[in-house]
Amino acid sequence: MNQIRKIIYTFLLFPVFFLSSCSPVSVANYDYTLAEENKLTVYTPHKEEVYSPIIKEFEERTGIWVQVVCGGTAEILDQIAAESNNAVCDVMFGGGVESLEAYSEYFAPYEYSQEGMLEQTYKSDCNKWTVFTKLPIVFVYNNKLVYETAAPKGWEDLLQEKWKGKIAYADPHKSGSGYTILMTLMQVMGKDNWNAMEQFSNILDKKILNDSSDVINEVASGTKLVGITLEESALKRIAAGMDITMVYPIEGTSAVPDGSALILNAPHEKNARLFLDFIVSKDVQKMIVDYCYRRSVRKDISDSKMPGEKGAKFIDYDLKWASDNRSEILKKWDLLNR
Repeated sequence: MNQIRKIIYTFLLFPVFFLSSCSPVSVANYDYTLAEENKLTVYTPHKEEVYSPIIKEFEERTGIWVQVVCGGTAEILDQIAAESNNAVCDVMFGGGVESLEAYSEYFAPYEYSQEGMLEQTYKSDCNKWTVFTKLPIVFVYNNKLVYETAAPKGWEDLLQEKWKGKIAYADPHKSGSGYTILMTLMQVMGKDNWNAMEQFSNILDKKILNDSSDVINEVASGTKLVGITLEESALKRIAAGMDITMVYPIEGTSAVPDGSALILNAPHEKNARLFLDFIVSKDVQKMIVDYCYRRSVRKDISDSKMPGEKGAKFIDYDLKWASDNRSEILKKWDLLNR
């Protein structure tokens, strides 16, 4: 654990170079002088600040060289599907579990060595994926441009005409969190309440961001007044000094996990299994809570010390509905935003 802490501190304070590399979604290129048994390819939508310390520690503990390929959740999953006849990737590391469930035919079942220590609220029926961290959805607003009394307190407030064109939100086609946000809104307002989706689309005024990482920047800069994002992202930026405030919606919000999965016919399956067990280990999960503002999925690690925890109310998010209806929902979304 101390070693992981050292890596985190080094990563936060100084630019460092890792054996792993990150490239756009494409076929990963290895140093072919390495033996096959020492290789692993990981596709991830995680930001570098999340994946780099974990992968660095995994490499040091195992001697396995990791090739990292980055991209948005949807584009990575599409890439995995396109490569299904000749798999390149070994592990999908990240992405909302409803998105992973929708692509579960491209994953191999795997029972984790520490399965009994993991929360079972969200679980793949066929062990095609496992949870990594819990990620509540929150609002943020610009403190200089929005008075606290006027800031949206919940989902219904967010649909008021005064926020038209002033909300930062990421494309649900490209962003896993963008899709989870849309599903959370619909589940709070009523699953069959398609009018809520239409209202939301109208309030966005077809001004939708390509990348979830842009949401808080747009709010902090004043380009947008309010943003919908992950608790983790908001807390990190607030800790870094950004003049924004985080709000848990009063009607409730989701805390859907992101997850990880073993790729079907992975070329380095043994190493993939080692990595998947590593990322849910107590060492890594404790580090994620202490330094990355994420909530652990282990039963033996508490998230009760999370800032703002007392203001959070969580809904019973219907993962199956969100996964089974993904294509239909996105088609309706596209019709509204043409």
